[in-house]
Amino acid sequence: MTHEAGWAHAPGALHSPSWLRHPGDVNALMPDLWSRTAEKLDGELHVGGLAVPALVANVNTPAYVLDEADFRARAAAFREAFAGYDVYYAGKAFLCTAVARWIKEEGLFLDVCSDTELTVALRAEVEPARIGYHGNNKTAMELRRAIISGVGRIIVDSFHEVDRIVSIAAETGVPARVMVRVTAGVEAHTHEYIATAHEDQKFGFSIASGDAFEAVRRLLAAPNVELRGLHSHIGSQIFDSAGFEVAARRVLALHARIADELGIELPELDLGGGFGIAYTSQDDPSTPERLATDLTRIVEHECRALGIDVPRLSIEPGRAIVGPAMCTVYTVGTVKEVALDGGATRTYVSVDGGMSDNIRTALYDADYSATLASRVSDAPAVLTRVVGKHCEAGDIVVKDEFLPGDVRPGDLIAVPATGAYCRSMASNYNHALRPPVVAVKDGESRVIVRRETVDDLLATDLG
Repeated sequence: MTHEAGWAHAPGALHSPSWLRHPGDVNALMPDLWSRTAEKLDGELHVGGLAVPALVANVNTPAYVLDEADFRARAAAFREAFAGYDVYYAGKAFLCTAVARWIKEEGLFLDVCSDTELTVALRAEVEPARIGYHGNNKTAMELRRAIISGVGRIIVDSFHEVDRIVSIAAETGVPARVMVRVTAGVEAHTHEYIATAHEDQKFGFSIASGDAFEAVRRLLAAPNVELRGLHSHIGSQIFDSAGFEVAARRVLALHARIADELGIELPELDLGGGFGIAYTSQDDPSTPERLATDLTRIVEHECRALGIDVPRLSIEPGRAIVGPAMCTVYTVGTVKEVALDGGATRTYVSVDGGMSDNIRTALYDADYSATLASRVSDAPAVLTRVVGKHCEAGDIVVKDEFLPGDVRPGDLIAVPATGAYCRSMASNYNHALRPPVVAVKDGESRVIVRRETVDDLLATDLG
């Protein structure tokens, strides 16, 4: 018997999360979750002027679809909103040669955090002076290459790294341009694994313990080392400026102490990134314009209070540029109704990818959305769990979403906002082949990262 308030209120019904609302039209897109050119036409998802079903027919599924116009527009929005800042794209979110070229063409700087990411940047002919190099455990080989290549700044993360940089700069005679990463003791309101400014974690030098000041002192005393400033990153997927305000206050206090006690006013300050995006209707991210206003106000206020000049500022958006620009498209393989306690049932829609192409749901308990991408449906919306094909109970792509009740094998399901960390963290679990990335723009498409092949995978298996 159906409850008068709807199926979700009937005895034994499976309830959706409080933030997930029953859709008025199960075929409609929520624009805030998708790239700018995404739209539904007769039930088919279109991105970049192309019908996604026809697009993936040429490359198979799963596939990442990257909206080039959207990516470029978001990069430009940060560049324009943060005029006067240096805006570094955080390549760890997603990096390939084509994306590095887009970043260069849009006038942004580029952050890398491995020797191979540096190779991609140089392959794309990004000017070395516009590259930043991150990482908590850079080897002597990596540091040597970064210094000799002329990387614009190396973000120093430990005393061992200080010693390596000083030694390499002296040996090679090539100046090492560096920043000191500090931990400000801020508990960012995000998942514990992506909060990076509290004391008990692997990144940076503690301000509270005095390690940060000591690292600065050693680098300033070293010949052939150019200390550009301090770097602070409080975490990822952050929606408000409160954490940045506390971090800026503590980092700028250190900046002022360095000027007072060591006689050097460092020229730069990096505020990090971690700006959040909308994965579901519960997320309310800030705009680049509002972020720029808030961060500039915070820094200027603190500098006035300390009686110091405002240093050259930089930020590092990654997810906020590429995250919404990409979606992942899957093919449905099976649909299963599973009986639960109390008489409720859960609909499991299994797709041809999973945790090998999006580990974030399992790793961070992240929420995602989804839509039927290949046709119109008149069926009522049903609370559904989209799962992958891997041999793990935790292989979940979308924990809770309303999809049409007639979803069936062969349908296409698209998940928005998968540009950040999905392809970057993709794996070969169960010997899965990592999906391709297809860039779309103005009715044309091109594969910018091809799908792995069995030969690719087995090339390292020496038998």
